[in-house]
Amino acid sequence: MHTIAALAVAAVTALHPAPDLGHQVLASNAQADHTPRADGFAGLSALGVDGTTGGAAGRTVSVDNQADLERYATAAEPYVIKVRGSIAMEPYGKEIEVASDKSIVGDGAGAEIVHGGFFLNGVHNVILRNLTIRDSYVPGDWDGKSKDYDGVQMDGAHHVWIDHNHFTRTGDGLLDIRKDTDYVTVSWNVFSDHNKAVGIGWTTNVVTKVTLHHNWIRGTHQRNASIDNTEAAHWYNNYVQDSALYGTMIRGSGRMVVENSYYQDVPDPIVVKDATAQAVQRGNVFNDSPGRNDSAGAAFDPSSYYAYTLDPVAKVPAIVTRGAGPLGGERPVARRITVALDGTGDFASLQAAVGAAPRGAVITVKPGVYREQVRVWPGDRDLTIRGATGNPEDVVVSYELAAGAAKFYGGTWGDAQSATFAVLADGVTVEDITFQNTYDESAAPSPAAAVRTTGDRTAFEGTRFVGDAGTYQADGRRSYLRDCYVEGDAGIVRGQGTTVLDGCTVKSAGPGAVTAGGTVLVNGSRLEGDTPKSTSLGSSGAVVVRDSWLAAHVKDDPWDGEGRFAEYRDTGPGAAVNADRPQLTDRQAAEHTVRRYLGGWRP
Repeated sequence: MHTIAALAVAAVTALHPAPDLGHQVLASNAQADHTPRADGFAGLSALGVDGTTGGAAGRTVSVDNQADLERYATAAEPYVIKVRGSIAMEPYGKEIEVASDKSIVGDGAGAEIVHGGFFLNGVHNVILRNLTIRDSYVPGDWDGKSKDYDGVQMDGAHHVWIDHNHFTRTGDGLLDIRKDTDYVTVSWNVFSDHNKAVGIGWTTNVVTKVTLHHNWIRGTHQRNASIDNTEAAHWYNNYVQDSALYGTMIRGSGRMVVENSYYQDVPDPIVVKDATAQAVQRGNVFNDSPGRNDSAGAAFDPSSYYAYTLDPVAKVPAIVTRGAGPLGGERPVARRITVALDGTGDFASLQAAVGAAPRGAVITVKPGVYREQVRVWPGDRDLTIRGATGNPEDVVVSYELAAGAAKFYGGTWGDAQSATFAVLADGVTVEDITFQNTYDESAAPSPAAAVRTTGDRTAFEGTRFVGDAGTYQADGRRSYLRDCYVEGDAGIVRGQGTTVLDGCTVKSAGPGAVTAGGTVLVNGSRLEGDTPKSTSLGSSGAVVVRDSWLAAHVKDDPWDGEGRFAEYRDTGPGAAVNADRPQLTDRQAAEHTVRRYLGGWRP
């Protein structure tokens, strides 16, 4: 243990190069709305179908309401169905059962299916293009267990082309390709702001052949994609960005080839889950994407099925972000956003609102318990999130996952993936919300962060953090907590960054250290606890506790391990001046102020 002479405030901020937005979109993409025939597996002749042409053999009709859309989509004869404007499905979550030989195509910007989607059950020769399919999320059902409201679900279908759509915020999966569905191409789509992106499988048979190329999967937590028991899954030139849990997975006896795809901020980017699965990968880029990056077996040769051309992987982010999604664009999201569980807001999920918000947006969250994991992604800079009532107990964001909990594909989740709320961007302000991790550590003790920060200039005001071990994981350069409440036991505030607690209450719910690691200033705060002489102030790092009130739970010798520790003008039954408690001089104390620790940042 060393007396503090000075505590430096320093950190390194990772900078990500911007994509080459000057690159021109490929001609094949620019003409996609006029292409009569699918590429990839959907373009092959098999099972009595000569490629995927949708309703090209039939009449073209236009629809702007659910009744007409359902009438033509379910008809026996072929149709090209042009969707105009926004169609809200009733009842909520309804999936129209599309018949064979149909093209359902958005007609211009703003063509969308809201509060529902499509079900392709045992049909063939279907094209879905140029649509936004959105917002069938069931409030509070983050894991999608109560209602199976997918954007598009296929069971036993074949020859399906999903092209130039945007799937976001549905009730379960954005896109589910299930139960021996075969000869499918998924191209130039955006999958965003949701828990589960793309799932393929739900069968014991090794049948499905699927091509996925030039898709942009961003702000999703898992299934990016999850691929099970495929005869051949060809994944190329896709851009996977900002995933919370894992990237692309092959399971069962599936075979997958991953080529020239770009992974940005994706933990466990390529996972071979089972010993019977095979994955070949080549030419991919993994940027800030740690963890598993698996290969196994020989898989298959895509060129033995069809011809294709790979774009250079370095240009994939620019090409895909410019070209994926509905042709003609979509309506912009406002800068002031409301989240509510009762349907009165713009979104029913905080993660959905964060993902959709433009830079500098203000998100107001109405009262309720939001059971979800939320990530403020690296690009979501200068965002403000606030509770609507000013009382943090009215707005609760809650989840239950521990750093030491086992992943279903091996290993443990760790701090980065287990936090309930994670701020990965710079300049984020949060006010009047409770964040909690309700993991029960009595069975298996483990850190379980309510909040983790990795961005710089993260400010919390009037916010509550509730957990057990490792409640607040501060890994960003600078974070500032003002008038906050933090509750936990061991290592309540921990991490690698610089953290200032200004006028906060820190409640020790059990024995352990208040701080662990990093550079921490506790200023003008209250440190509370119920068990006398059970709690240390710090176990490592550089910590100053000054002008604060300490309850009797603080040990007489409150500093554990090796670090730079000091106190200054503390009061209360847990305060003391003795040989085991280094004190700052008045001159030293002038160097340990909120202003000095924040280094020029004024929240």
